[in-house]
Amino acid sequence: MAESENSRATSGTRVGTVMDRLRERIASRSLMPGARVPSIRAMTETLGVSKSTVVDAYDRLVAEGVIVARRGSGFFVSGHAPPLALADLGPRLDREVDPLWLTRQSLEAGSKVLKPGCGWMPPSWLPEDGVRRALRAVARDPQSPLVDYASPGGLPALRQQLAWRLAQYGVEAPPEQIVLTDGGTHALDLVCRFLLEPGDTVLIDDPCYFNFQALLRAHRARIVSVPYTPSGPDLAAFERVLIEHRPRLYVTNSAIHNPTGATLAPAVAHRLLKLAGEHDLLIVEDDIFADFEDEAAPRLAAFDGLARVVSIGSFSKTLSAVARCGFVAARAEWIEPLIDLKLATSFGNGQLAASVLHRMLVDGTYRRHLESMRAKLADAMGETLRRLGHAGLEIWTRPRGGIFVWARLPDSLDAADIARHALADSVVFAPGNVFSASQSAAGFLRFNVSQCNRPKVYEVLQRAMEASAGSGEKERERA
Repeated sequence: MAESENSRATSGTRVGTVMDRLRERIASRSLMPGARVPSIRAMTETLGVSKSTVVDAYDRLVAEGVIVARRGSGFFVSGHAPPLALADLGPRLDREVDPLWLTRQSLEAGSKVLKPGCGWMPPSWLPEDGVRRALRAVARDPQSPLVDYASPGGLPALRQQLAWRLAQYGVEAPPEQIVLTDGGTHALDLVCRFLLEPGDTVLIDDPCYFNFQALLRAHRARIVSVPYTPSGPDLAAFERVLIEHRPRLYVTNSAIHNPTGATLAPAVAHRLLKLAGEHDLLIVEDDIFADFEDEAAPRLAAFDGLARVVSIGSFSKTLSAVARCGFVAARAEWIEPLIDLKLATSFGNGQLAASVLHRMLVDGTYRRHLESMRAKLADAMGETLRRLGHAGLEIWTRPRGGIFVWARLPDSLDAADIARHALADSVVFAPGNVFSASQSAAGFLRFNVSQCNRPKVYEVLQRAMEASAGSGEKERERA
């Protein structure tokens, strides 16, 4: 919906604050069409504004058609719910650092734009030649299905390979307990459709992968977060959240955490699962970074045996973002309804992508690629840590592998301000609050080491830090 003249006139005022609060509640579906709006007295007490301010705000919203007044009854949400707009849900962020806008910008940017804040490796680091060879081999094989739908669970031969690979991490999942999907996001979406009802509470890490938040909002879930530490979630806070909010689901990375690069400690994993059992909590373990590890970290799904943990994964980060293929591994009785949901929403998954992936797994191409990729990432990690330290940033934890570094800016600099300055220099950084549901990571940036090999990244970072410090000093002088 286009912004009205009234909206622009009241932007930044107390009246505008009241109007924005109600619009956000309506956009997020916490106030549905026909629902009664909080009374003038209640809104006055909630926001700490005067009664006349709330009356003015409500009158303006009535004039815009957002709410309606009923004599003797109060104010009510009018009409139908507006189309779901994820940008209207959650905390309001500057558009330059909004996570969905950042993602689109990174995907649309040309080769001249550097992307140390994006979440994937450069195309030159991926096995494009190997993918082409596998495609040709699949095309020549008369047994390869090139035009028909896949079987409901996905290519049986690939599910067999995935069962063997999961066993290397201690996760016992026979092929019959694995469902193929079109990537990790499709896998998480499928599990959320299966396990969540609108209004259910979901627990996430703070910070966490920002698309967890976007996807959960799309499912009308209520999000609560718990601070993440270098060894896993803060268990005292985790227990308090379970008692107070009784979440249905916990979504996390265990092996290599996004964005922090941390690794779950075995003692934390055991205690976490004990708490999950005591509070009837289900867990989705997003394991898409498994193949970045040199040495396997603990897996919740391994300790739990897939009793209350669902394991999901994909090959989009390590193999190809085009040949998208992911999976869900879950308890046996959940597989049939998950497949029914997959058929209802996508009628299957990409058979060609699954065939290409299977070919690369069995002929050794993928294994050789991983060996080369891990060596390059180790070098890139060391160089990135060295240069960030030289620039004055504090490394939150030294990752055991993967592509991400979580670093604190010096001198209380604001990461969003750094990101805005860098955008003008055609460099995309990822400010910490993009990943924080509580908006408590303003001083952090996430760096992708595979995208940090250009001197310009650090030159722009230094200039942005100096510009941000300068503008902060001017603000203090004016104050």
